[in-house]
Amino acid sequence: MRKNVFVWIALATVVILLVPLVAMQFTDAVNWSISDFVVMGSLLFGAGSIGVLVARKVHRKYWLAIGVVIAAVFLYVWSELAVGIFTKLGS
Repeated sequence: MRKNVFVWIALATVVILLVPLVAMQFTDAVNWSISDFVVMGSLLFGAGSIGVLVARKVHRKYWLAIGVVIAAVFLYVWSELAVGIFTKLGS
């Protein structure tokens, strides 16, 4: 039962990645390569998995703070890879 949560995280990752895949069929504004899907899938699945694993180890009163940190790191890495706000990783 405890490992089922990772299946749900994987399914949520696939559903989220369907959004740009479907958008690519209708417009040229979205142009993702296979590596874009792999990186974003890794980020989504990794952030969700880390959140679950950390939540299993720490006391419940720290969950919100840890969730905010995980979300902030996720958004920072995503923005860096997308447009390179602070470094030139995305450009």
